[in-house]
Amino acid sequence: MYKLIGTRDTRAFRVMWMLEELAQPFESVHAAPRSNGVVEFNPSGKVPVLIDDGTPITDSTAIIQYLADRHGKLTHKAGTLERARQDSLTQFLLDEYDAVLWTAARHTFVLPAELRVSGIKDTLRWEFQRSQEILKQRAGDGPFLMGNMMTVPDIILTHCLEWGQAAHFPIKECWLGKYWDIMRERPAYKRAEAR
Repeated sequence: MYKLIGTRDTRAFRVMWMLEELAQPFESVHAAPRSNGVVEFNPSGKVPVLIDDGTPITDSTAIIQYLADRHGKLTHKAGTLERARQDSLTQFLLDEYDAVLWTAARHTFVLPAELRVSGIKDTLRWEFQRSQEILKQRAGDGPFLMGNMMTVPDIILTHCLEWGQAAHFPIKECWLGKYWDIMRERPAYKRAEAR
């Protein structure tokens, strides 16, 4: 059985959701970032950490892609053009959504107060909106980002949209709001959310 270390309000949610989508049992260990229970497995203190057969795996995207590959679901096969497109979309989301939101979080509550730059958030909101326009051009015909098949990028994007709403980064693209609503109605998402 997998062991997942982290909290629901962090990127650990991505892993919880992936495990629910895969119908894989797991033990959930509630541990805050940089706590002793985390640092022993990840020196940076970041969550999530997935323990598989005694081996810790860190970083949410690496974990969910590992799980998708291992169980042969929610991913295209490595070495295919579909997988190259999927990986490209994953990187786009990490660069243009996740990184923007993480920078906003750092300048809101992570960095020491004297190092925070509050004015940066206006720039980040602009980037978040611009990324929505670009994503519209990159997304498939739906209902998922890659078309008819849900993949790793869908988990990343849905989590980033949730994070963005909590940070008051609005969803400006109508299609994206509808997509987000559909993704949050998935039974596995609701099970992960209820944990």
